[in-house]
Amino acid sequence: MRSIVLGLVLVALLSGSWTMMDHAFAQTKSNDNNIAVMDNCDPSDPAWAPTGGCLLQKGTVSFAEFGNLLFSPLAGTIPQGHPSWRNEPSYISTPVGKTVRITNLGGRGHTFTEVANFGGGFVPGLNGSLVPATECNPATVVFLAPGGTQQIDNLAPGTHKFQCCIHPWMHAAVEVE
Repeated sequence: MRSIVLGLVLVALLSGSWTMMDHAFAQTKSNDNNIAVMDNCDPSDPAWAPTGGCLLQKGTVSFAEFGNLLFSPLAGTIPQGHPSWRNEPSYISTPVGKTVRITNLGGRGHTFTEVANFGGGFVPGLNGSLVPATECNPATVVFLAPGGTQQIDNLAPGTHKFQCCIHPWMHAAVEVE
């Protein structure tokens, strides 16, 4: 199946009916201002319970697997995080005045917090050597429960950085033009 799809893409590229530049442009200049906050926790793993549980119906990442992928041996004490804990897409470009909608499609709580600079969050064990971002204060951030949504309106022109203040490797950037 993969070879068929690659063949069709190659034919489209060679015929000039589709270019890689068109594809890149479509990804960054999308009319879709939705960002999904994602994780894949295993709801059958009781080890998630002490930290809030897992509200997914189906998920495959055990608490142990999550912990095993938190720090890369090459990166040392900078958290890499489990690849299924992410914001998708991690970059969007949008016109001024357009609302950005964030939806938590995972089974764990997250935040989608604007920060001046990416840094750690407010869970020390997940930060490694990262210094917490100033904006990551549990008393002031908006928590995004599983299935919850958040809207961000009136972003000024420029690049806005967002991160999860619980899982600090979960980054996103919103370019407002």
